[in-house]
Amino acid sequence: MSRARIDAALVGDLRHFMADELTLAKIAVTRGVHSQATAIKYALRADVIAGGLGRRLSKSWQQENYPKGDTSLNAASYVFTKAEKLVAAFDEGVTIRSGNSKYLAIPTPSAPKKGLKGDRLSPANFPEHRYGPLRFVYVRGGTSLLVVDNQRAAKKGGYALSRNKKSLRTGNGLHTVPMFWLVPQVRLRRRLNSAKIEAAALSGLASEIDAAFNALSRRRLR
Repeated sequence: MSRARIDAALVGDLRHFMADELTLAKIAVTRGVHSQATAIKYALRADVIAGGLGRRLSKSWQQENYPKGDTSLNAASYVFTKAEKLVAAFDEGVTIRSGNSKYLAIPTPSAPKKGLKGDRLSPANFPEHRYGPLRFVYVRGGTSLLVVDNQRAAKKGGYALSRNKKSLRTGNGLHTVPMFWLVPQVRLRRRLNSAKIEAAALSGLASEIDAAFNALSRRRLR
């Protein structure tokens, strides 16, 4: 505390001065905590994008501040992701294995983007009415496949089940197209650095609060 502020306290109303100091402290702590949490959130979002995981996943990082619409010496912020399991997998680097079958099915670039109800594609919800039934192809010493037969190239890209009787009879212009790669497990390499980002931001929390308090004090003395 500066000499000028001590003199002001002694000359003026000490109780009023201390109440003002407490108010400034509450504002400074609240601003510092919430500001640093915001910095963490945006740094984590940038980390997801830098890791090549896309803007959609980056926006899963959210922030909630407490108390809402007020100040407190016990102010807090909660930074969290709505995709906790996915973020954790890329943050730690994990091996994913199939839980109830021999293989994990990974869609190929030729596969449709979504399943029957617009959900994530899998062999269970594969739109066979459009592409025909999936057929298992075992590749010894390599990656086995789930394929669909009798596909014709579409004018706008991709494939569609041929309903042309002549093509089905002759096989002209028809293809067998891989829809899923079948692998026993997948290793996700570590792409994120959440712990380092959080530690770096938290190390600057005290300085952030102190800077906010000093700025408020200077403004009051003007």
